[in-house]
Amino acid sequence: MHLELSGRLAVVTGGANGIGLAAARALADCGACVWIFDLERERPSERSAEFGGRGCPVDVADPDSVAAAFEVSGTPDIVVANAGIATYQGLTETTREAWDRTLAVNLSGAFHTVRLAAERMKERRSGAIVVTASTNSFDGESDLTAYNSTKAGLLGLVRTAANELGPYRIRVNAVCPGLIRTRLTEAHFTNPEVIRPYLRHIPLGRGGTPEDVANAIAFLASDLAAYVTGATLFVDGGQMASKFGTWSDETAEFVNAEWRLR
Repeated sequence: MHLELSGRLAVVTGGANGIGLAAARALADCGACVWIFDLERERPSERSAEFGGRGCPVDVADPDSVAAAFEVSGTPDIVVANAGIATYQGLTETTREAWDRTLAVNLSGAFHTVRLAAERMKERRSGAIVVTASTNSFDGESDLTAYNSTKAGLLGLVRTAANELGPYRIRVNAVCPGLIRTRLTEAHFTNPEVIRPYLRHIPLGRGGTPEDVANAIAFLASDLAAYVTGATLFVDGGQMASKFGTWSDETAEFVNAEWRLR
């Protein structure tokens, strides 16, 4: 089977880097005309030009900015609400500023994106929306109070939107990545004292790549997932299935940031 998206217009927020950029490229590889919506400093037009797409400077925390961008791109067939930020602070150290900004980008930004896209899609009676949530939508990883709260909230948005938009043949789903190697997490991957014990709890023994998540996003956006809506798809190497850890020094070795059986 081939993911065929020719003739589809796709929008990816936060698409100039990491998971968003990989998703934009994957959708373009499947034939879609792809727009990257991202902050001006992330150079969305320049990054999208690398694969024949188009870019528009957007701040997803500002609904007027999102609305103006949709006026430029036109009505999308596919929307990937991916833009997000994270601030590492303990619960009692989390500032009001960090809390408000994280909610504004991660949760309100996704709401603005989904709402404004849905308004346009409803007229066409079709569409696919994929929201980038997280394994942190389910667990309480320390020092990420604001981030975890927004990612948990996204699942409420996804399920409610799927319920309301289903009659319009608009599907709404979420991907829940685990630890993915991006510029935000690179420091973890290059620190053996951090990454070795962390990956001990990943059944597949490694961290993920942006392309791993992008492939799941492309599937959910395609007609191969025509009967899938309101779903959450883990892209975590089995992390959420592992409680006490999979890997042991007795049977495996840690090489090049990956656990392998001896």
